[in-house]
Amino acid sequence: MTPMVSGAPPGIISVEGLRYVYEGADSPALDGIDIEFSRGKSYALLGRNGSGKSTLARCLNGLIVPTAGRVVSCGHDTSREALSNEVARSVALVFQNPDTQLVGATVEEEVAFGPENLGLPSDRIRARVDEAMERAGVTDLAERQPHRLSQGQKQLVAIAGAIAMEPDFLVSDESTSMLDYSSRQRVLELFEELRSSGMGIIHVTHFLEEAVTADEVVVLESGAVAERGSPSSVLGNPERLRALGLEPLPVSVVTRELERIGHRLPRGVLTAGELVAWLYA
Repeated sequence: MTPMVSGAPPGIISVEGLRYVYEGADSPALDGIDIEFSRGKSYALLGRNGSGKSTLARCLNGLIVPTAGRVVSCGHDTSREALSNEVARSVALVFQNPDTQLVGATVEEEVAFGPENLGLPSDRIRARVDEAMERAGVTDLAERQPHRLSQGQKQLVAIAGAIAMEPDFLVSDESTSMLDYSSRQRVLELFEELRSSGMGIIHVTHFLEEAVTADEVVVLESGAVAERGSPSSVLGNPERLRALGLEPLPVSVVTRELERIGHRLPRGVLTAGELVAWLYA
């Protein structure tokens, strides 16, 4: 086990002055990010295309390292090469397209891949694989070939593989963007189950409705944090969201119009159900 950064809490991802510049780029993809993520909470990471969301996601688990500043993930400085395995073990990353990370001949082998690389005893690997497949709802697919599954099933298998690592954080890089509605809902329900069990969830998404239930919403613009706060404070401001290149929630637009003509709505109305409940109260 490699040593942790002195004084760094294990259940925290701390991003300090993060700057990242891709080779040959004229401007940084990330520029001066200062933010902290806590285990057991859910975060929605929003922003227009090119705002730096995916780059930040990759920095959090050490897939890429800062050009300047630092990222300390669960006590491990991602810039220290010797810590790369510890970072990946603590902060699991699930990509937009599951085909890019599925390597096993069967679903069971896929889910076992990470724990096997940790060098765990076979009985512990078996226990982790069984639990991860059950939590992701893919136990009945154990003997299936991953490439023959539906896109939604593949994504659940990829998440099961991440769960089997027993990470402190799961970072989702637009993992719902290629899924149909029912598959998206199943993945989001799984994220909530994992958060309830104590895992930190950082979900990069371009669906604003997926950010409604987050504990905190973060919006990036030009590689910097432009907005950060509760879903009601960030998503409830349609004018600001449009200025950041995001299409606001329809309910927040309707709410603004109702307020403009004199109605006083309770704070935090973000869903159609909440709006209907207020209208018929």
